Amino acid sequence: MGKYAEYFVKMEFTLAGFDVYTPEVDDKGIDFIARKNENTYYDIQVKSVRGLNYIFLPKHKFDLRKNLLVAIVLFEEGKPPKMSLIPSSEWSNPNRLLVSRDYEGKKSKPEWGLNISKKNLDLLNKFEFDKIIETL
Repeated sequence: MGKYAEYFVKMEFTLAGFDVYTPEVDDKGIDFIARKNENTYYDIQVKSVRGLNYIFLPKHKFDLRKNLLVAIVLFEEGKPPKMSLIPSSEWSNPNRLLVSRDYEGKKSKPEWGLNISKKNLDLLNKFEFDKIIETL
């Protein structure tokens, strides 16, 4: 499911006029790079989720910055995949959907989270792929 989501997102970026490059090694939490022109590029992390669920991104691999985006592919039974594109900078103002967890004094490492639930779908809709790709 993860590889399918990654190729699906790459195809959508290509259709939107971006050049897509895949790194040889995925040790930085970047699945691919999308280049708009010679001066503008974005690092893309793709996450897929089956149904309404929680997704996390380790903070040590997902620094909030202008050119880092997370593409979410939501797979729900009997529906076509739904794609969202979230600029990492959106996590600088956490809310019900976009959360920051530091787990101080615990074994879990700090993470940025995405609470995909029925209650939060209205917040996720603001990041529909087609809406965000137009702004890049």
